[in-house]
Amino acid sequence: MTFYNSPSQAQQLDHEDPLKKFREKFHIPEINSQQSIYLSGHSLGLQPKSVKEFVQQELNDWAELGVEGHFSAKNPWVSYRRLLTDMTAGLVGAKPIEVTSMNSLTVNLNLLLISFYQPDKKRYKIITEANCFSSDIYALENHVKLHGLHPDKTIIELAPRRGEFVLRTEDILDTIEKHSRNLAMVFLGGIHYYTGQALDMKKISAAAHKAGAMVGFDLAHAAGNIELNLHDWKVDFASWCTYKYLNAGPGATGQIFVHEKFARAFELPRLAGWWGHNEKERFRMKKGFRPMAGAEGWAQSNDNVLSMASLKASLEIFHEAGMNRIAEKSKKLTGFLEFLLKEKTSGEKKYKIRIITPEKERGAQLSIYTRKNARELYDLLRKENFVVDYREPDVIRITPAPLYNTFEEVYKVGSFINQLCVDD
Repeated sequence: MTFYNSPSQAQQLDHEDPLKKFREKFHIPEINSQQSIYLSGHSLGLQPKSVKEFVQQELNDWAELGVEGHFSAKNPWVSYRRLLTDMTAGLVGAKPIEVTSMNSLTVNLNLLLISFYQPDKKRYKIITEANCFSSDIYALENHVKLHGLHPDKTIIELAPRRGEFVLRTEDILDTIEKHSRNLAMVFLGGIHYYTGQALDMKKISAAAHKAGAMVGFDLAHAAGNIELNLHDWKVDFASWCTYKYLNAGPGATGQIFVHEKFARAFELPRLAGWWGHNEKERFRMKKGFRPMAGAEGWAQSNDNVLSMASLKASLEIFHEAGMNRIAEKSKKLTGFLEFLLKEKTSGEKKYKIRIITPEKERGAQLSIYTRKNARELYDLLRKENFVVDYREPDVIRITPAPLYNTFEEVYKVGSFINQLCVDD
């Protein structure tokens, strides 16, 4: 659509916004007794107002029922995670048997790598991106070492071309083909935490499978941000957190995806856990692990009900809003922000900036590269009640979240930055 450097257009877009009612479902933090403009949902999403009610229900049942709450609570704790399954499946384009909620992102990633990284003398290499989120590379390095291999000779790191900030899809596909004879796995971030680039997971999955390799994704910055179709894309496995775009609270329960084709692949090596064992026999306490079918077969322990209650509150909001409408608004919000940052205006400009997040490969996040004094610009934004995010050494991340951010807020932050910066 055509954007204008006009507060009236922002107000008109807000008036026409089909998701405008959802902002009232969230607590907006105040700074210095003023409501902030919160643009950091990629780091920690805001709290849904319904969370208190959802958590209080479980606290009440715990107080009134004690241990009997496992089976007699309003939402029986013994199967609490299944209250989230259908909504999660819809969120990431999966079948219910392919998803479950458990543990945290990196714990889940390590559990999945036990199953899906099985190197041999011929196939042992892993392709990932250079400068990926540190917990991902730690996990990959450790699993390589557990198999007696050396990370430097095993892990292939994809890097942008010289002078560029993001990966080109053709370079990823070419690298997969180049190493196809020895490739065991491709593991990438669905959206890069630093640049905000959304990868073409469908093409990457197809290329990895053509090469005879497994493919997995860290979806920490993708789940609840962009439309996903993990089943149709034939992704083998994925792990993500729920405290960013999914607004489940700090350190909230993570989630996983395991493709349906592995639902009854009980021979896959895995770390056995009580809650992953056949539920019909779970309480018999017998030896011999028999995994549940589907993603639940990777579960370890019983559910963190209080954490899952806050996730349930948020997932119900997502379910009501619909990821298609969320993604549509996201494109407009980031498009409006990009327009404002690139708009040529008069006046002295102190900072030179460049948006490094690709226009056609992104979700809600815009990463702004600042040639110098990025921290100084960040401090000025925070002083004006703009809650954004600074990443060493030179990037400011801004994320207008469709469920609670408005076009007027985007206009305010875009205009403020434009007064100080020139798009270079």
